[in-house]
Amino acid sequence: MPEKIINGDAENNDGKDALLENNSKNDGQDLLWKHSLKQILAACIAHCLVIQAGINMTFSAVLLPQLNADDSDIVIDLHQASWIASCVTAALPLGSLIIGPLMDKFGRKNMCMFTTVPFAISWSLHIFATNVWFIYVARIVAGFGAGLSTVGLVYVSEISHPKYRPMLLTFNSVGVTLGILITCVLGYGLHWTSMVKIFLALVVVTGIGVYFLPESPYWLMVFKNDKKKLADSLQWLYPETNIFIQQYDRIVYSTYKEEDSQIKSKLQHMKENLLFCKSPIVWKPLAILLIIFIFQQFSSAYVIVFYAVDIFKRIGAGFKHIGFIDEYVALILLGGVRFLMAIILAMISKRVGRRLLMFISSVGMIITSFALALLMQLTENTHETGLMNVDGTVAIVLVLAYICFSSFGWLVIPWTLIGELLPVKVRGVLGGLLISIVYILMFLLVKVAPFLMESVSLVSIFYGLSVINLVGFAFLYKFLPETLGKTFEDIATFFDEKIRR
Repeated sequence: MPEKIINGDAENNDGKDALLENNSKNDGQDLLWKHSLKQILAACIAHCLVIQAGINMTFSAVLLPQLNADDSDIVIDLHQASWIASCVTAALPLGSLIIGPLMDKFGRKNMCMFTTVPFAISWSLHIFATNVWFIYVARIVAGFGAGLSTVGLVYVSEISHPKYRPMLLTFNSVGVTLGILITCVLGYGLHWTSMVKIFLALVVVTGIGVYFLPESPYWLMVFKNDKKKLADSLQWLYPETNIFIQQYDRIVYSTYKEEDSQIKSKLQHMKENLLFCKSPIVWKPLAILLIIFIFQQFSSAYVIVFYAVDIFKRIGAGFKHIGFIDEYVALILLGGVRFLMAIILAMISKRVGRRLLMFISSVGMIITSFALALLMQLTENTHETGLMNVDGTVAIVLVLAYICFSSFGWLVIPWTLIGELLPVKVRGVLGGLLISIVYILMFLLVKVAPFLMESVSLVSIFYGLSVINLVGFAFLYKFLPETLGKTFEDIATFFDEKIRR
């Protein structure tokens, strides 16, 4: 089948426009579940990379108490503990910055395989650690790997049919939250040295799984112009002949101008790439994504997760009267909420648009943050012990609800939009640059949060969050396009008036 199609496709320019038009009409047809199972499997395997990222976010919460125990072979002080917790976050931007050029040069699948290497090295260093410096290096390498793992989003966005792309991209959040939940659960009964062996085995299994996946068809066409491998990749993803032909034609004919271009000098390529980056289909989505991520970080949902126990304690005496909740239970509860919401989001995202999900997330965060601030303010003005007990319980529920609503949109969808809004040609480089900026901002906010909570009351902070979320909602309403069921060509048309004409 691939040979027949290759021999008769782009070599003949006659009828291209007709085929493109026909393809556009047919692309919206329903793709049955039985025809999409392979791409769903590929997406799940690729998203196993971010399970490791989720593990590394919470591993220090289990590791540090055990290192501080009297029977620990590695003795640490408070200063060393803070470095163990933070150095993994500091290393994230480096990995996400370099993954863009690497995935463009060597391929999406190959870099997914390469991403498992730093994780494997990190857990191996943990296994053989004899002093704190082993752990420092292991954590830095793990953070670098977590930055590289963003290649999974790009890979999944390019192997997915438009009908299933929104759902498959949200699996990324399922993977992260699953990693958080696994770490919290294992931390209850296992020593950290046993845990890292399990994590190493998981990395090895993931690498083997990625090896059997096809390369991204878009990368094969845009960066390699290899129609033979393109056909092989698509035939793996779409075993049904009619759908395979439809997807093959759409990718080939949507990029035929790049196929027919002559070999140019590096300087000419640089000029063309710079000119391309100035086009509306690049700078507009890039600007929208950057502003959305700024609102995401300043909504402080990540900060609340990092400092959940401390925030619970600061809310008031009510926390002390919920006997079954301690620090570990609170952490598992938050992880469970995020994991549950990630699964729900994945199930409904195939039918519910990005805009609506983000709107629901924004409205929920506005209400819960404002209600929490108002509740704490009222609590500060009363000295009735009974009311304090009730308020503490309600306040904790509101914090969990805030995380719940943030996990329904703001914490998940902006990451998936990178793989949908940015053009394929610059998705790797600009996506990596954007994620690096976001990680740097996240690191700064997490670092400054304790000092902010010491100098500003939680009432003022949550009132401020309600205002930030309200402005974020207004921005989404004005500028965020809907991507549900849209091809990359449809999305480019939204941003460029010349294409619409």
